[in-house]
Amino acid sequence: MRMLLKVHIPVDRGNQLVRDGKLGTTLKSILSELKPEAAYFFEEHGERTGLMVVNLRDASEIPRFSEPFFVGLGASVKLRPVMLPEDLAKAEPDLQRAAKTWREAA
Repeated sequence: MRMLLKVHIPVDRGNQLVRDGKLGTTLKSILSELKPEAAYFFEEHGERTGLMVVNLRDASEIPRFSEPFFVGLGASVKLRPVMLPEDLAKAEPDLQRAAKTWREAA
């Protein structure tokens, strides 16, 4: 299943990794192991943040994708399932069925 993986690196931990010259190499090592479909980094809420698209075969893979960030960076991690436009189109019958079954009360 395609998932959006978001990591927030605490400022103190990130600063220490930068001072030690390890932030870039740690991120590169994690990304080479996880092989995300896409990876972006930016600031959010005053913290270094990464956003990646990853593919999990099943829920048992969650630790494989989250633990490197927990242990290696002291980061918080959030995972959220996401869809491509093709996935949404494939779900159209379920959307229509829900719309007919669960009409909003007038």
